[in-house]
Formats: sequence, structure tokens, C-alpha cells
Amino acid sequence: MTILNILKYPDKRLKQTAKPVEKFDDDLKIFIKDLEQTRLSGPGAVGIAATQVGVMLRVIIVDISKMKKSHNNHGYLVLINPVITKHSGYVVGREGCLSVPDYTANVVRADSIVLYAFDQSAQQQTYQMSGFEARVVQHEIDHLDGLLFLDRMISKKSDLFLRKNK
Repeated sequence: MTILNILKYPDKRLKQTAKPVEKFDDDLKIFIKDLEQTRLSGPGAVGIAATQVGVMLRVIIVDISKMKKSHNNHGYLVLINPVITKHSGYVVGREGCLSVPDYTANVVRADSIVLYAFDQSAQQQTYQMSGFEARVVQHEIDHLDGLLFLDRMISKKSDLFLRKNK
């Protein structure tokens, strides 16, 4: 497995839109293993999108199961071609990102979502998520659409913070 280079803001590739995965083959499985190894190499990373390593495919990995605080979650997820079909409620929360390592910001996200995505075996799955897991998934899907949490900040004057633990 390989640790891939993470693109850092303001790299223009972070603003590109990812293309849907069409081939569920061994190359995809190898890439997903490398993407997971890259996520694990980041400090406290609970999610990563393929676009963060310069691969313009709609693939994200999310895992909040090892967080200190107890969160309802689905465990380790590889979501391929994810689509949010419903959302409800809104909540403000602090977000950080491997691609924006020096800052965090307050961002408004839906509190609950329903989405479908394909797993590595090309089987479509449907998930209901809420709280922190829903926030992480929305953050990662934004990467696939060429958005960073910086694009969703409430206020650039009062809601951007220098990260304390680099």
C-alpha cells in the first residue's frame, strides 16, 4: 500500500468536479487501499475523498468508529458515487481538513441525511445518517463537487480559526 500525496489549498485541482466510477475492478480496489492508508497517515482524519489526492473519481472513505466520543455510525465506509437524497435540520459545527491543514472553521450542515452509494462490490446501499457522521459525509461529498469547507464558512471574519494542533 502507498501513502498518496494530499493536495493542499489553494491547489486548483481541489476545485475540480469528480467523475462517477464506472469500472469496479482490481485497480479501484488497490486505489481504495492506498486512499485508506493515506487517510490513516493524517492526524485524526475521519474521512478522505479521492479528489484530495488528485484522483477525480467519486470515491470517499469515512470512519468515525474510533473516535473518543460515542457517535452513532455505520463504522468504516467506502462510498462510491454517493448521492444525498434527503436532508433535514441544520447545525453549526467546527470542521478541519487534510487539504487545509492550518485552519478550522464553523460550517452549517444538515443534521440528518439519507444517501445511496455503491460499495466496492458494485452493490448499491442506502444509509441514514445523523450528527457527526452526516457532517463528515457531507464534507467529503463536497470535495467530490470541488468545494472545501472554506467555501461554506458562515463568516470569514469570525468563523475561521488557526488550528492549534498542527
